[in-house]
Amino acid sequence: MPGVIDNAALRLAEPIVPQIINRLRQAIIELRLEPGQPLSEKEIALLYGVSRQPVREAFIKLAEAGLVQVLPSRGTYVTKISVKEVLNARFVREAIECAVVREAAGRIDKAGLARLEGFIEAQERAAAELDNVAFTELDEAFHRAIADCVDCDYAVRVVEAARAQTDRVRHLSLPEASPFPVLIQQHRDIVSALRQGDARAGEEAMRRHVREILSALPRLAAAHPAFFEDQASLAGL
Repeated sequence: MPGVIDNAALRLAEPIVPQIINRLRQAIIELRLEPGQPLSEKEIALLYGVSRQPVREAFIKLAEAGLVQVLPSRGTYVTKISVKEVLNARFVREAIECAVVREAAGRIDKAGLARLEGFIEAQERAAAELDNVAFTELDEAFHRAIADCVDCDYAVRVVEAARAQTDRVRHLSLPEASPFPVLIQQHRDIVSALRQGDARAGEEAMRRHVREILSALPRLAAAHPAFFEDQASLAGL
């Protein structure tokens, strides 16, 4: 498992369980741990030099987030990507992020706009290097920065919880199903609307951006059927 998940030594002065959760979560979201893959409590405990108890607690938290499935007497597995859950998460993200950008259109200042432009420029560099991980991290930072403009931490927390269901699809879609230039232009459209203080245009630009996953999802499920479950939910797309 070294090389698949971050095997750097844990920071013993800090709580152990959150560190294990974060490392496993990133490996799952970035598809280094693939949907359906078994996880060994013993192996991870040995990797980090800890007892099995904190690993067990990490598995429970990841199960609550819908990223792993703990089957008594059978083991723990990375959950397959649920099409239904992805569609539900997209619905929640669209409702919240469109409301956030609508509010931000009347409140963002020059510093906020410059910050968003900086994220877009960094995304262009990541795209040129075909760095999917950096690109998606910058995408998260871009959306979080818009929420910062309206000082709504709760919206950020809800969206980040929903992203647990959509981020694996996003990593799987880059750069073929969702080309980098398309996503970057969508970000530019959002910033353009914010610069003009046009709440309606900002909302529409954000809606197009968040709905990008709807066009990519059927193609990805067809290309990687072993990664997905409940594909019947694709019928309405």
